Amino acid sequence: MAVKGKGKRTAAARDQPAEKAEELLGTGSIDVPSDPEELSDSGSDNTEEGDFDTMLQEMADDQGFGSDEPEDYAGQSDDEESIHSSDIDGASSSDDDGASADGDSEESIHSSDIDGASSSDDDEASADGDSEEADSDDESGPLLERTASRTTDGHDTAVDSNDEQGGEAFDGQDLEKLTIRDFGRDLESWKTYRKTLPQIDPGYASDSSTEEPANTIGNVPIEWYADYPHIGYDIDGKRVMRPATGDELDKFLANMDDPDVFRTARDETNQQDIKLSEEEIDIIRRIQGGSIPDADYNPYEDTVEWFTSKTMQMPLNAAPPSKASFTPSKWEHKRVMKIVRAIRQGRITRPAAKDSEPQYYDLWANAKQDEDGSTSRSRHQRLAAPRLPLPTHAESYHPPKEYLPTEDERREWLEADPDTRKSNFLPQDFESLRTVPGYDRFIQERFQRCLDLYLAPRMAKKTTNLDPEELVPKLPDPRDLRPFPSAEALIYAGHTGRVRSISVDPTGLWLLSGSDDGTVRLWELVTGRCARIWNLKETVHKVAWCPSLDVCVFAAAVGSRMVVVIPSELCDSQKLLVSEELVRAGFGAAAGGDDEDEDDTLPISWDMPTSAEQATGIQIAVSMRAAVKSVVWHRRGDYLATLTAEEGGGSVLVHQLSKHKSQRPFRKLKGAVQGVRFHPTKPWFLVATQRYVRIYNLVQQQLVKTLQPGVKWISSVDVHPQGDNVIVGSYDKKLSWFDLDLSVKPYRSIRYHKQAIRQVQFSRKFPLFATASDDGSIQVYHGMVYQDLNQNPLIVPLKILRGHEIRNSLGVLDCLFHPIQPWLLSSGADGTIRLWT
Repeated sequence: MAVKGKGKRTAAARDQPAEKAEELLGTGSIDVPSDPEELSDSGSDNTEEGDFDTMLQEMADDQGFGSDEPEDYAGQSDDEESIHSSDIDGASSSDDDGASADGDSEESIHSSDIDGASSSDDDEASADGDSEEADSDDESGPLLERTASRTTDGHDTAVDSNDEQGGEAFDGQDLEKLTIRDFGRDLESWKTYRKTLPQIDPGYASDSSTEEPANTIGNVPIEWYADYPHIGYDIDGKRVMRPATGDELDKFLANMDDPDVFRTARDETNQQDIKLSEEEIDIIRRIQGGSIPDADYNPYEDTVEWFTSKTMQMPLNAAPPSKASFTPSKWEHKRVMKIVRAIRQGRITRPAAKDSEPQYYDLWANAKQDEDGSTSRSRHQRLAAPRLPLPTHAESYHPPKEYLPTEDERREWLEADPDTRKSNFLPQDFESLRTVPGYDRFIQERFQRCLDLYLAPRMAKKTTNLDPEELVPKLPDPRDLRPFPSAEALIYAGHTGRVRSISVDPTGLWLLSGSDDGTVRLWELVTGRCARIWNLKETVHKVAWCPSLDVCVFAAAVGSRMVVVIPSELCDSQKLLVSEELVRAGFGAAAGGDDEDEDDTLPISWDMPTSAEQATGIQIAVSMRAAVKSVVWHRRGDYLATLTAEEGGGSVLVHQLSKHKSQRPFRKLKGAVQGVRFHPTKPWFLVATQRYVRIYNLVQQQLVKTLQPGVKWISSVDVHPQGDNVIVGSYDKKLSWFDLDLSVKPYRSIRYHKQAIRQVQFSRKFPLFATASDDGSIQVYHGMVYQDLNQNPLIVPLKILRGHEIRNSLGVLDCLFHPIQPWLLSSGADGTIRLWT
């Protein structure tokens, strides 16, 4: 094929680089997969095929291979541009010799483009092609030389115009450095060749300072992509897929096999594990230790004085001062004389003295005394304005449906007075923020806000920052407060009804119990053996031993009678004789006054028991009008007080056993009496009504004080053995401790029970007290009363004893401490008596 002009390459010459590339592909130097799917799979980049073709086409157009071709190639026919590879094979062999001379001039271009070309070819091309370079410069074509293409094995490759020289050039150059110039217009071959190149993996250790991050979502929480298969987008806007992660077991096995697991950090944005270098680990350690991250930084370097701080002794220059610096100024002289003349003429006068306005000050303000003795008024502390509350969901332009008002709510809001509306607006729903109109009450609300800021008074509240643990009193350990009852030791079973009352004799050996089954049982306290039973055929509300050690007598409240019993089998002959003399001495005394008048004033009678009752040990039976609820002994053993169900002052009676006399200490009482007690050391008598506890002096016959527990219904009361403290239990689950020397209000109120408190009891020997409740539990407390009046009593909860069953909403009905040992006895609605040690 003839050459069309100087500096122009024939089709066969343009096909020679493609033939050389085909030879390389055929010899195995470049591994080109034949399967199209394999071609698509070999590329690991995310660039789509259409985008890559477009990019290559744009590159070809920029280099002159597009549709806008120069005039040198415009005359070529379509047949010449689409020569088949079989025709080119014959033509190339015949034209090689004829085109060798011209090809030398073009070889310089090819050798400069191919990195592996030998330097000898460059010298030959520069020597032989001097005559044609001038012409080719005048007709300079595109920067990339056009080459022809042909098809080999289904793949388009580029061939050079000189097979021999082109083959040597390809053999000597690096295969991975072929460029698009070597393939000419055959973009498909360039694309196929590009996919065979190995991928560049920079790694973490490479210089990536100029690279953009793989995931470009910015400061966005990665949790937002938890439900998506991708974790963000790259710089081209394409999705960055989430890498595959194993379960916790895989992570554990990988960490066990990886020696660098402790120097690996997790990049949550790109979902990758990054191995930290020694420099980065050193920086992290310095930051954790509070040091400067830079190891080479010296914080104690000498100060560099950029501007000197020393006063210079010599001037900067030695020039002599000018004459104008010490010669009087004529202009200043004229200015001064002008002012003097204006003063003489009266045009400039002294301003008149202003009348001083009176100064007012706050007479009642607190003046602070300064160090020099003067007083200065203190300024008020500035109080910051309260902030407006943050908007809620109802104020959103697109609120949830549950915040939108119904028609009835809207009508009610419109009909209501503006001052009584819960909110000054109705929630509305808009499709977008652009459709939200202006707020018509904006000016009014801003104006009201301004009024609130400078008209509404503000007050600073002083709050103290206290640790709640500091308010909790420092209580001792219960183990240091032993002994106290903590475990169940014995159960006394035998009653068929509720055991309402129990009592222990002064020696601590025998126990009495009264029950709803109409019997009084005598128990041996240590063994639990029932020694004797008195069948009284009526409900026994209360049993009480006489506290005197000289006699052996107990009293029992049975129905509307109070019986006095002497258990002869428990006492010796001497004690039995003293007991019988105490009980029967009243029958021989002369009765004074009219018996009928006495019966009218005192509704009681002292009667001799029947012969059958005398056989059981009953010595006296005191009959009353109403049922007897309680019996309390005086500490001397001769007096005892009873409480009946009668209303008014006749419900409380005081009896003298030795004279068989009774008296009514109160003519009128306010409220229903719930319990009575004798004071252990003073001639005081405590009467507990429904809401108050009144203390009376029996000698002076006057009211001493009234205790106010602050409860709704008092159930029981007891006095400390020293007499200065009182505890009160109530049916509203509250226990009140009173210090009689301190106040009539409770010193301490305790509410630990879940149901009503039935009984409270002090121990006569140990600093203990207990409460019995309908919740089936007994709570034991440590209550230490000190001799020092300046020290408050110490109250510490010790133990909760549980064992009684709840029957008909009734639990523990009575509790009592042992007179000698730190033991506790309790009786309940389940018909049992329990000993706690």
